Amino acid sequence: MSSTDNPGNGVQQDAPPIAETPETTVPEAASGNPDAVTAAAGTPAAPAPGDAALADPTADAAVAEPPAGAPSPVPAPKAPTPSAPPVEAVVSDPSQWGRVDDEGTVYVRTADGERAVGSWQAGDAEAGLAHYGRRFDDLATEVSLLEARLKAHTGNPGEIKNKAQELAGSIPSAAAVGDLDGLAARARAMVETAESATAEFRAEKAAARAAQVARKEALAAEAEQIAAESTAWKASGDRLKAIVEEWKTIRGIDRKTDEALWARFAAARDAFGRRRGTHFAQLDAQRGEARAAKQELIKEAQRLSTSTEWGPTSAAMRSLMDRWKAVPRTGRDGDDDLWKEFRAAQDVFFSARAEQDKARDAEQVANQQAKEELLAEAEKLDPSKDLRGAQNALRKIQERYDAIGHVPRAVMRQLEDRMQAVEQKVRGAADAGRVRTAPENPMVASMRAAVTKAEEQLAKAEAAGDARRVEEAKANLATRQEWLAEAEKSARR
Repeated sequence: MSSTDNPGNGVQQDAPPIAETPETTVPEAASGNPDAVTAAAGTPAAPAPGDAALADPTADAAVAEPPAGAPSPVPAPKAPTPSAPPVEAVVSDPSQWGRVDDEGTVYVRTADGERAVGSWQAGDAEAGLAHYGRRFDDLATEVSLLEARLKAHTGNPGEIKNKAQELAGSIPSAAAVGDLDGLAARARAMVETAESATAEFRAEKAAARAAQVARKEALAAEAEQIAAESTAWKASGDRLKAIVEEWKTIRGIDRKTDEALWARFAAARDAFGRRRGTHFAQLDAQRGEARAAKQELIKEAQRLSTSTEWGPTSAAMRSLMDRWKAVPRTGRDGDDDLWKEFRAAQDVFFSARAEQDKARDAEQVANQQAKEELLAEAEKLDPSKDLRGAQNALRKIQERYDAIGHVPRAVMRQLEDRMQAVEQKVRGAADAGRVRTAPENPMVASMRAAVTKAEEQLAKAEAAGDARRVEEAKANLATRQEWLAEAEKSARR
């Protein structure tokens, strides 16, 4: 169904079509041609209270058809035709209102005097009078039926008025015997009562139509608000579908008003559809850009995954992770797949770095053990017995000690302190054999020795061409030079 297809025009009949009420037979005698009525003659039965369905003369002339291509409207539930309370058939006494003369002419008495209504030649006078009395009873039953419907508000007051006017005009000249004047007065009274009832009926009908119009206006306004503001695309789309179904059930509105309201709703629904389509088109474009950006990050991670420059590459990998987090998601399934690729490339690098760290740690532990063995050997030297031999042995031990690589950072200071203690012991023995001069500040001496040792280590690293050891030796020398400067400054104070 297109947005402009009205699912059902609200115009409808408020009452079923008119069921013709059989006319009361007026004998020829009433018009001046008094043919005899035979015994077989009779009157048509008066309509039962529920037989006559009265149409609404104020209803629209025709039911509007929905536009071409629109689905058939949902038929409104058909209410049962209301019926008036049961009306008992009227049985009057015609002898009080008429007579049959010896020639068979039947008369009725009215306020204007006696008038002939027919001729009876088929039997005794009582049968003829009863025959014309039944005709009056039929008219009286019909009047009572209309009165009951008018009182019970079960009929169309406009149609009741028209029927009452017809009866009020025909009863005074009817070929029947009974209180024709009284019956005509009752019919005329119904005309006046039906006029006010018709006005009330029209007002009720107008109010009902206004209520139906208000319902559709509220639905159209709701759709317009959804079209202008809502971003709950699924829930709002379902609500617009529900409005269409509810719209089909609202009937009783004239075609022009109904089509104008439907045009409002259809325009709102189309606007919502366009806005929703634009949103998802933009979302698709954004997801495409995000996917392309993440694929580039994956390629960068894959290029870095085989690097062995652990420090710089680790920083680059962390930067890639920060950039990944800044890129919007591409959708649940697609984003998960891209993340797996990206993470796999990073895992290759970090796994390799972890293996390298493990090997380096094992090497440093071995270096620690080797240095501890040399320190134990140095600590056994006794310069007091053989100073020169102790000095030569210590120098060789120091050369072997310095040739060993890095040890774990946690034990580095402890090992250095042990070696300096041995050096100080040998140097102290040597100084004891010299002429004493002003003693040098022990801290300054220790720092100066450490600087000398660091310079030697740097020279050895440069001679070996080991860039890594050169950088470490330079850093070590710079640190010890700073310590020496601070120690000298403190000694001068």
